[in-house]
Amino acid sequence: MGAIFQSLGRTVAAGVVLLVVFLVIAGLGTGQWVRINDHSWWAFFFRWLHVLSGVMWIGLLWYFNFVQTPSMPKIPDEQKPAVSKVIAPTALFWFRWAAMATIVTGIIVATMMGYIGKALTLQGGYHAIGLGMWLGAIMWFNVWFVIWPNQKKALGIVQVEPAEKAAAAKRAGMASRINTMLSIPMLFCMVAQQNGGF
Repeated sequence: MGAIFQSLGRTVAAGVVLLVVFLVIAGLGTGQWVRINDHSWWAFFFRWLHVLSGVMWIGLLWYFNFVQTPSMPKIPDEQKPAVSKVIAPTALFWFRWAAMATIVTGIIVATMMGYIGKALTLQGGYHAIGLGMWLGAIMWFNVWFVIWPNQKKALGIVQVEPAEKAAAAKRAGMASRINTMLSIPMLFCMVAQQNGGF
């Protein structure tokens, strides 16, 4: 059992196996099985992937803003490279690809459910999800076109002069704080749509 938890890959695989076991038990108990030829099942599946990706994305966003950034001044200078050279690049990899997965699966769900145009144009009954989608799109844009290019400079992945490195760190930090701010109404809008909208 301990070997499962010594590897992230095995832990995730065990989570998937556990999910399948739960689905089989539920199917045996209720007589209702996953219907892979059913549109509604696939819409649910992509919504689940959307939520899973979003948890990773916003979880890392909040990790950066609530944990890593405030902790950096407390870390002795000789220990900071462990964060900036090892932890931050890995966290940023998962951060940006979670953002990409979240936006792609969100577009798939909205398309499958037939409301993408209504939501993006903020038509009646789709205000909440539409606002949530626009906020998510702004946040995704910040991740890929503001935060990541500037973090590459700030972390030394791309070599620049010290003044540009400091300016890049400031721009990345500001965009990250903007995304943290936007995440609050964005999450509210996403949940509101499923619960009557506004």
